[in-house]
Amino acid sequence: MAIEADLRQALSGLFGDRIFPDVAPPDVGLPFSTYQQIGGQPLNFLAGVPDKENGRFQLNIWSDDREQASQLMREARKIMCLHPALLATIMTGVLARYEPETKLYGAQQDFSIWFDA
Repeated sequence: MAIEADLRQALSGLFGDRIFPDVAPPDVGLPFSTYQQIGGQPLNFLAGVPDKENGRFQLNIWSDDREQASQLMREARKIMCLHPALLATIMTGVLARYEPETKLYGAQQDFSIWFDA
């Protein structure tokens, strides 16, 4: 399974099918989550190619309520770190966000994940 599918599957207990790469579609139900790969630590071998990759993934959670966004991030963080397909390492503290245009509250955090190439 691709890392993106693993991410969606791991977080589906919190968000159902409302987990999207990059941006959510218009009028999606709340709460929802988006994710982006924002880098990673490359492996370089003198011969051959590595069978593992590292990705730094940014997880964003959106809600119409600050407390819910923050609580869902705490739950998502546990899942990301303990799910056997992810075993994520926390890279940053949680960043609280607010989008005045949509009036949505967000929580954002970065994770490092090693996965099969």
